[in-house]
Amino acid sequence: MKALIVVDMQNDFIDGALGTSEAQAIVPKVTEKIAAFDGAVICTRDTHGENYLDTLEGKNLPVAHCIRGTQGHQIHPDVSEACEAKHAVILDKPSFGSPELAAYLKEHGADGYESIELIGLCTDICVISNALLLKAYFPETPVVVDASCCAGVTPESHENALSAMRMCQVVITDGDSLLSR
Repeated sequence: MKALIVVDMQNDFIDGALGTSEAQAIVPKVTEKIAAFDGAVICTRDTHGENYLDTLEGKNLPVAHCIRGTQGHQIHPDVSEACEAKHAVILDKPSFGSPELAAYLKEHGADGYESIELIGLCTDICVISNALLLKAYFPETPVVVDASCCAGVTPESHENALSAMRMCQVVITDGDSLLSR
């Protein structure tokens, strides 16, 4: 079995409070990837409360975003539609990395995963956090990141995150072609 993790493809990261043109550009690729994927699809959703600005993250990134119940918290409509068609599971996460995601995969992948692939936003914050967390939980399972379906806070920080993941033995691809092991 394979797993596809769709990280935080939410309105606030695409065209909302923390949106970028790079994030907007990957939406069609992400929806295509989800539609073509043969395996389990799990979406994470960055989730904060009204007190976000009082949290440690909020003090370090003082931009209210992904507040539960807001439009910005919702998964982008095109991505949501693709996920619904695949009966994707949605897991809310209050921080960059999600131990709940690892626990979910462990619970539902009793036979082991052939691979765990990540796509989404932001490469340099939540994608890298979850990729490394999953490497720790599943050290013998290939963890893959499709760079063509990711965007970072900046193009430079996206590339830096890809380099860091390569060093930690995360397989980086660009669509169908292998960029590194």
